Order: sequence, then C-alpha cells, then structure tokens
Amino acid sequence: MEWWAILILATCVLILLMVLGVPIAYSLGSLALGLGILFVGPKILYLFGTLAYGKVNSFALVAVPLFILMAEMVLVSGAARDAFEALDKWLSALPAGLAIASQVSCTLFAAVCGASTATTAVIGGMAVPEMVNRGYNKRLATGSIAAGGALGVLIPPSILLIIYGIIAEQSIGQLFIGGLIPGIILTLLRIAYFVVRVVVDPSMAPRERDVTWEERFQCLWKILPLVALALFMFIALYTGIATPTEVAGVGCFASVVIAAAYRRLTWGALREAFVKTARTTCFVIWILVAASSFGYVLSFLRVPQNLVDWALSLEVSPYVILIAVNFLLFLLGCIMDPAAIIMVTVPMLAPLMQALGFDLIWFGVMFVVNMELAEITPPLGLNLYIMKAVAPPGITLNDIILGSIPFMVLDIVGLILVIVWPQLILWLPSTMM
Repeated sequence: MEWWAILILATCVLILLMVLGVPIAYSLGSLALGLGILFVGPKILYLFGTLAYGKVNSFALVAVPLFILMAEMVLVSGAARDAFEALDKWLSALPAGLAIASQVSCTLFAAVCGASTATTAVIGGMAVPEMVNRGYNKRLATGSIAAGGALGVLIPPSILLIIYGIIAEQSIGQLFIGGLIPGIILTLLRIAYFVVRVVVDPSMAPRERDVTWEERFQCLWKILPLVALALFMFIALYTGIATPTEVAGVGCFASVVIAAAYRRLTWGALREAFVKTARTTCFVIWILVAASSFGYVLSFLRVPQNLVDWALSLEVSPYVILIAVNFLLFLLGCIMDPAAIIMVTVPMLAPLMQALGFDLIWFGVMFVVNMELAEITPPLGLNLYIMKAVAPPGITLNDIILGSIPFMVLDIVGLILVIVWPQLILWLPSTMM
C-alpha cells in the first residue's frame, strides 16, 4: 500500500474511534497495534514493550509530575486567590480593571502551573463570579478567562512544551524561555482589547470602585509568593544553573513551603494533591506511550520520510506549507486534545519543518501558540467546558463560546506575529547562558 493511503487510512480510523468515544490513548494504541500487525506482522509486538519503556524512562519526563504537583500545592495554599485580590486593588483605576487583573492573574498562575485547564478553573472560579456581581458583561467575563487560562499551555512551565521537547528531541529549557515573549504579547493584546472595548462601550464593564493607596500597599505582599516562584524558575532556566527537571523539583518544594507558610498544608490536602498529580501524570504517560508506538509504526512504514520527500518536491514556498500545517492543526484542535495532537503529529511534522529550513525551537513554540486556539475552539475546547463548570448560574455554554470569539481572533493575530517575526520566539533562547 502507498504511504499516502496508509496515512489516510490511519487518520480515518483514528477519527472514527474518537467519534465512538474511545479514549485517545486506547485509540492510538489499538491503531498502532492494528497497523503493525497488518503491515509488518506479529514480530513488531516484541518492539512495543521496549519502545514504551524507552519513552517513559526519561529524566526530562520527571518534570511533568513535579510541575503538576507544584500547581496543586499552589492551589492548596490559596496564594492564587490572594494574588488576584491584590491585583484587583492595584489595577482598579484602569478601564475594565477587574478584567485586566483577572488576565494578569491568569498569566501569573500559568507561570507556576503549566496547564490551561487548571488555570481556567482556579482563576475562573474566583474572577467570573466577582465580575458578574460587579455588572460586567457575562460574555466578556467568561470568554476572557477561558482564553486567559489557555496561557497555561504556553507560558513556562508548559506541560505541552515538555512533551514536544521529548518527542522532537529539543531543549526543553530553550522551549520554555522561547514561550515567554509570545505569552506576554498575548496577554498585552487581551488587555488592550479590554480597554478599547470598554472605552467604546462603557456598559461592558462598570467603573471600578475607589481604592486608597494605603489599601494597595497593605495587600502588596500577597503577590510576592507567586512572583518569586515564577522569577526563580525563569532565572534558573535562563542562566542555565539548573535543568527544567531540577527547577521543577525545587519549585515543587517551594510550593510546599508556601502552603505551609499559609497554614493550609494538611494531610488531607497533601493526599488530594498527590492523587490528582498521579491521575494527570498517568493520563499523559499513557498517551505518550500509545502515540510513540503509533509514530514508530508509521516511521517503520516510512510514512514521515515519504511525506517530507513529497513536500520538498512541491514547487511552493516553505511558508505555504507552514500555513497549511497551521490550518491542519487548527482543524485537529476542534476534535482532539492538544497533548494528543502534539504526540500524534510531531513525529511527522518535525522532520518536515527541519527539512524546510525552520528552527524546531521556533516551530515548537509556534505549535503551542496554535494549540491555545484548540483550548477555546468548539466543539472540543476544554476550557469552554471548564469555564461552564465554574461559572455562576445563568451563564450558558453559548455565552462562553460567543464570548471567546474575540479572543480566538487575538490568538490568530498572535500566531501571525510569531510566524512573521520568528525572533519574538528565538531571541531570548539565543541569549541564554
């Protein structure tokens, strides 16, 4: 069978399995098993066990449970709520000050979390009820937090960038640092949108209450734990004094100290944090093992290699292929989880991008910027459903989807910026020590 026929067959079967409700890990695993036996024979079964062990036995992968546990401990400590309350007071004088405070809180929590769903749940559970109570437009309130939570997949420490780095064999530290400027740009684009939207239509967000400077300075210390933790991780990675895994370990310990300092470190809280960490880590590893097996079978059948040869034979600009890849990723984001998209597509797309002359650090961060769209794109945008779960009564899923549309446009603008100006991603990694 021709390589393109194998690729089309595998894609159709994978989509069918997901439509039937089969979990993505089992869909990929069974597809790898079926293709392997069909085109290679039973002998390929001996390689799956070795392949799975080789992927899981990775020092870089240790960072995943550590960063997840760090986020859980920060959540237990209540530091995120304190930071949100402090930012609300400091930014109250600005138009849509509470919305801006919520967006900055999303950015700050994403810098110590690494997951978009957790960022959306934590900040959304605090900010959306407060915005609705103060008279903010409910679509603006819910859409902004659903989109702001998506920053968790881009701003370091990002679980998706760790997975990409492992699969594409790229420096996770450079990927982390490369995601910083795009994350800040997206945050600033959203803040600018809030200000313009409220100036044009003041009914979207009422004027904020007056807050004295004494009140602002009294609560300033509440921002320090998250800021200190985020700065520590950035400085350690940027200066090269620690690997991402080592940073994750120290950051995890620091989050436990923060929870203890807030006097919220109980045995019950620890148990809950460990259980959630184990559950999420197992989910990620199972998908990684299944996707690695699927990618190995396709590579054995020379599908990625033939795809690269075919793309290079096209008499078009590499940027035409890049735009087509981004459009494909956008479509996949409508029906697949971002982690699964990375694990399925990177084994094929990374060699293609490298052959076309694109930097794989740049491509990885650009890939994850695209995946921000997947977090808020129906029908599978996870942040939309997380937002619905934590939103006050009376807010429908339709309100959240309509409220997210302007932020989808802003994400597309951010994607265009990093494509047109690659140095937005590559400059900081190029200056790392």
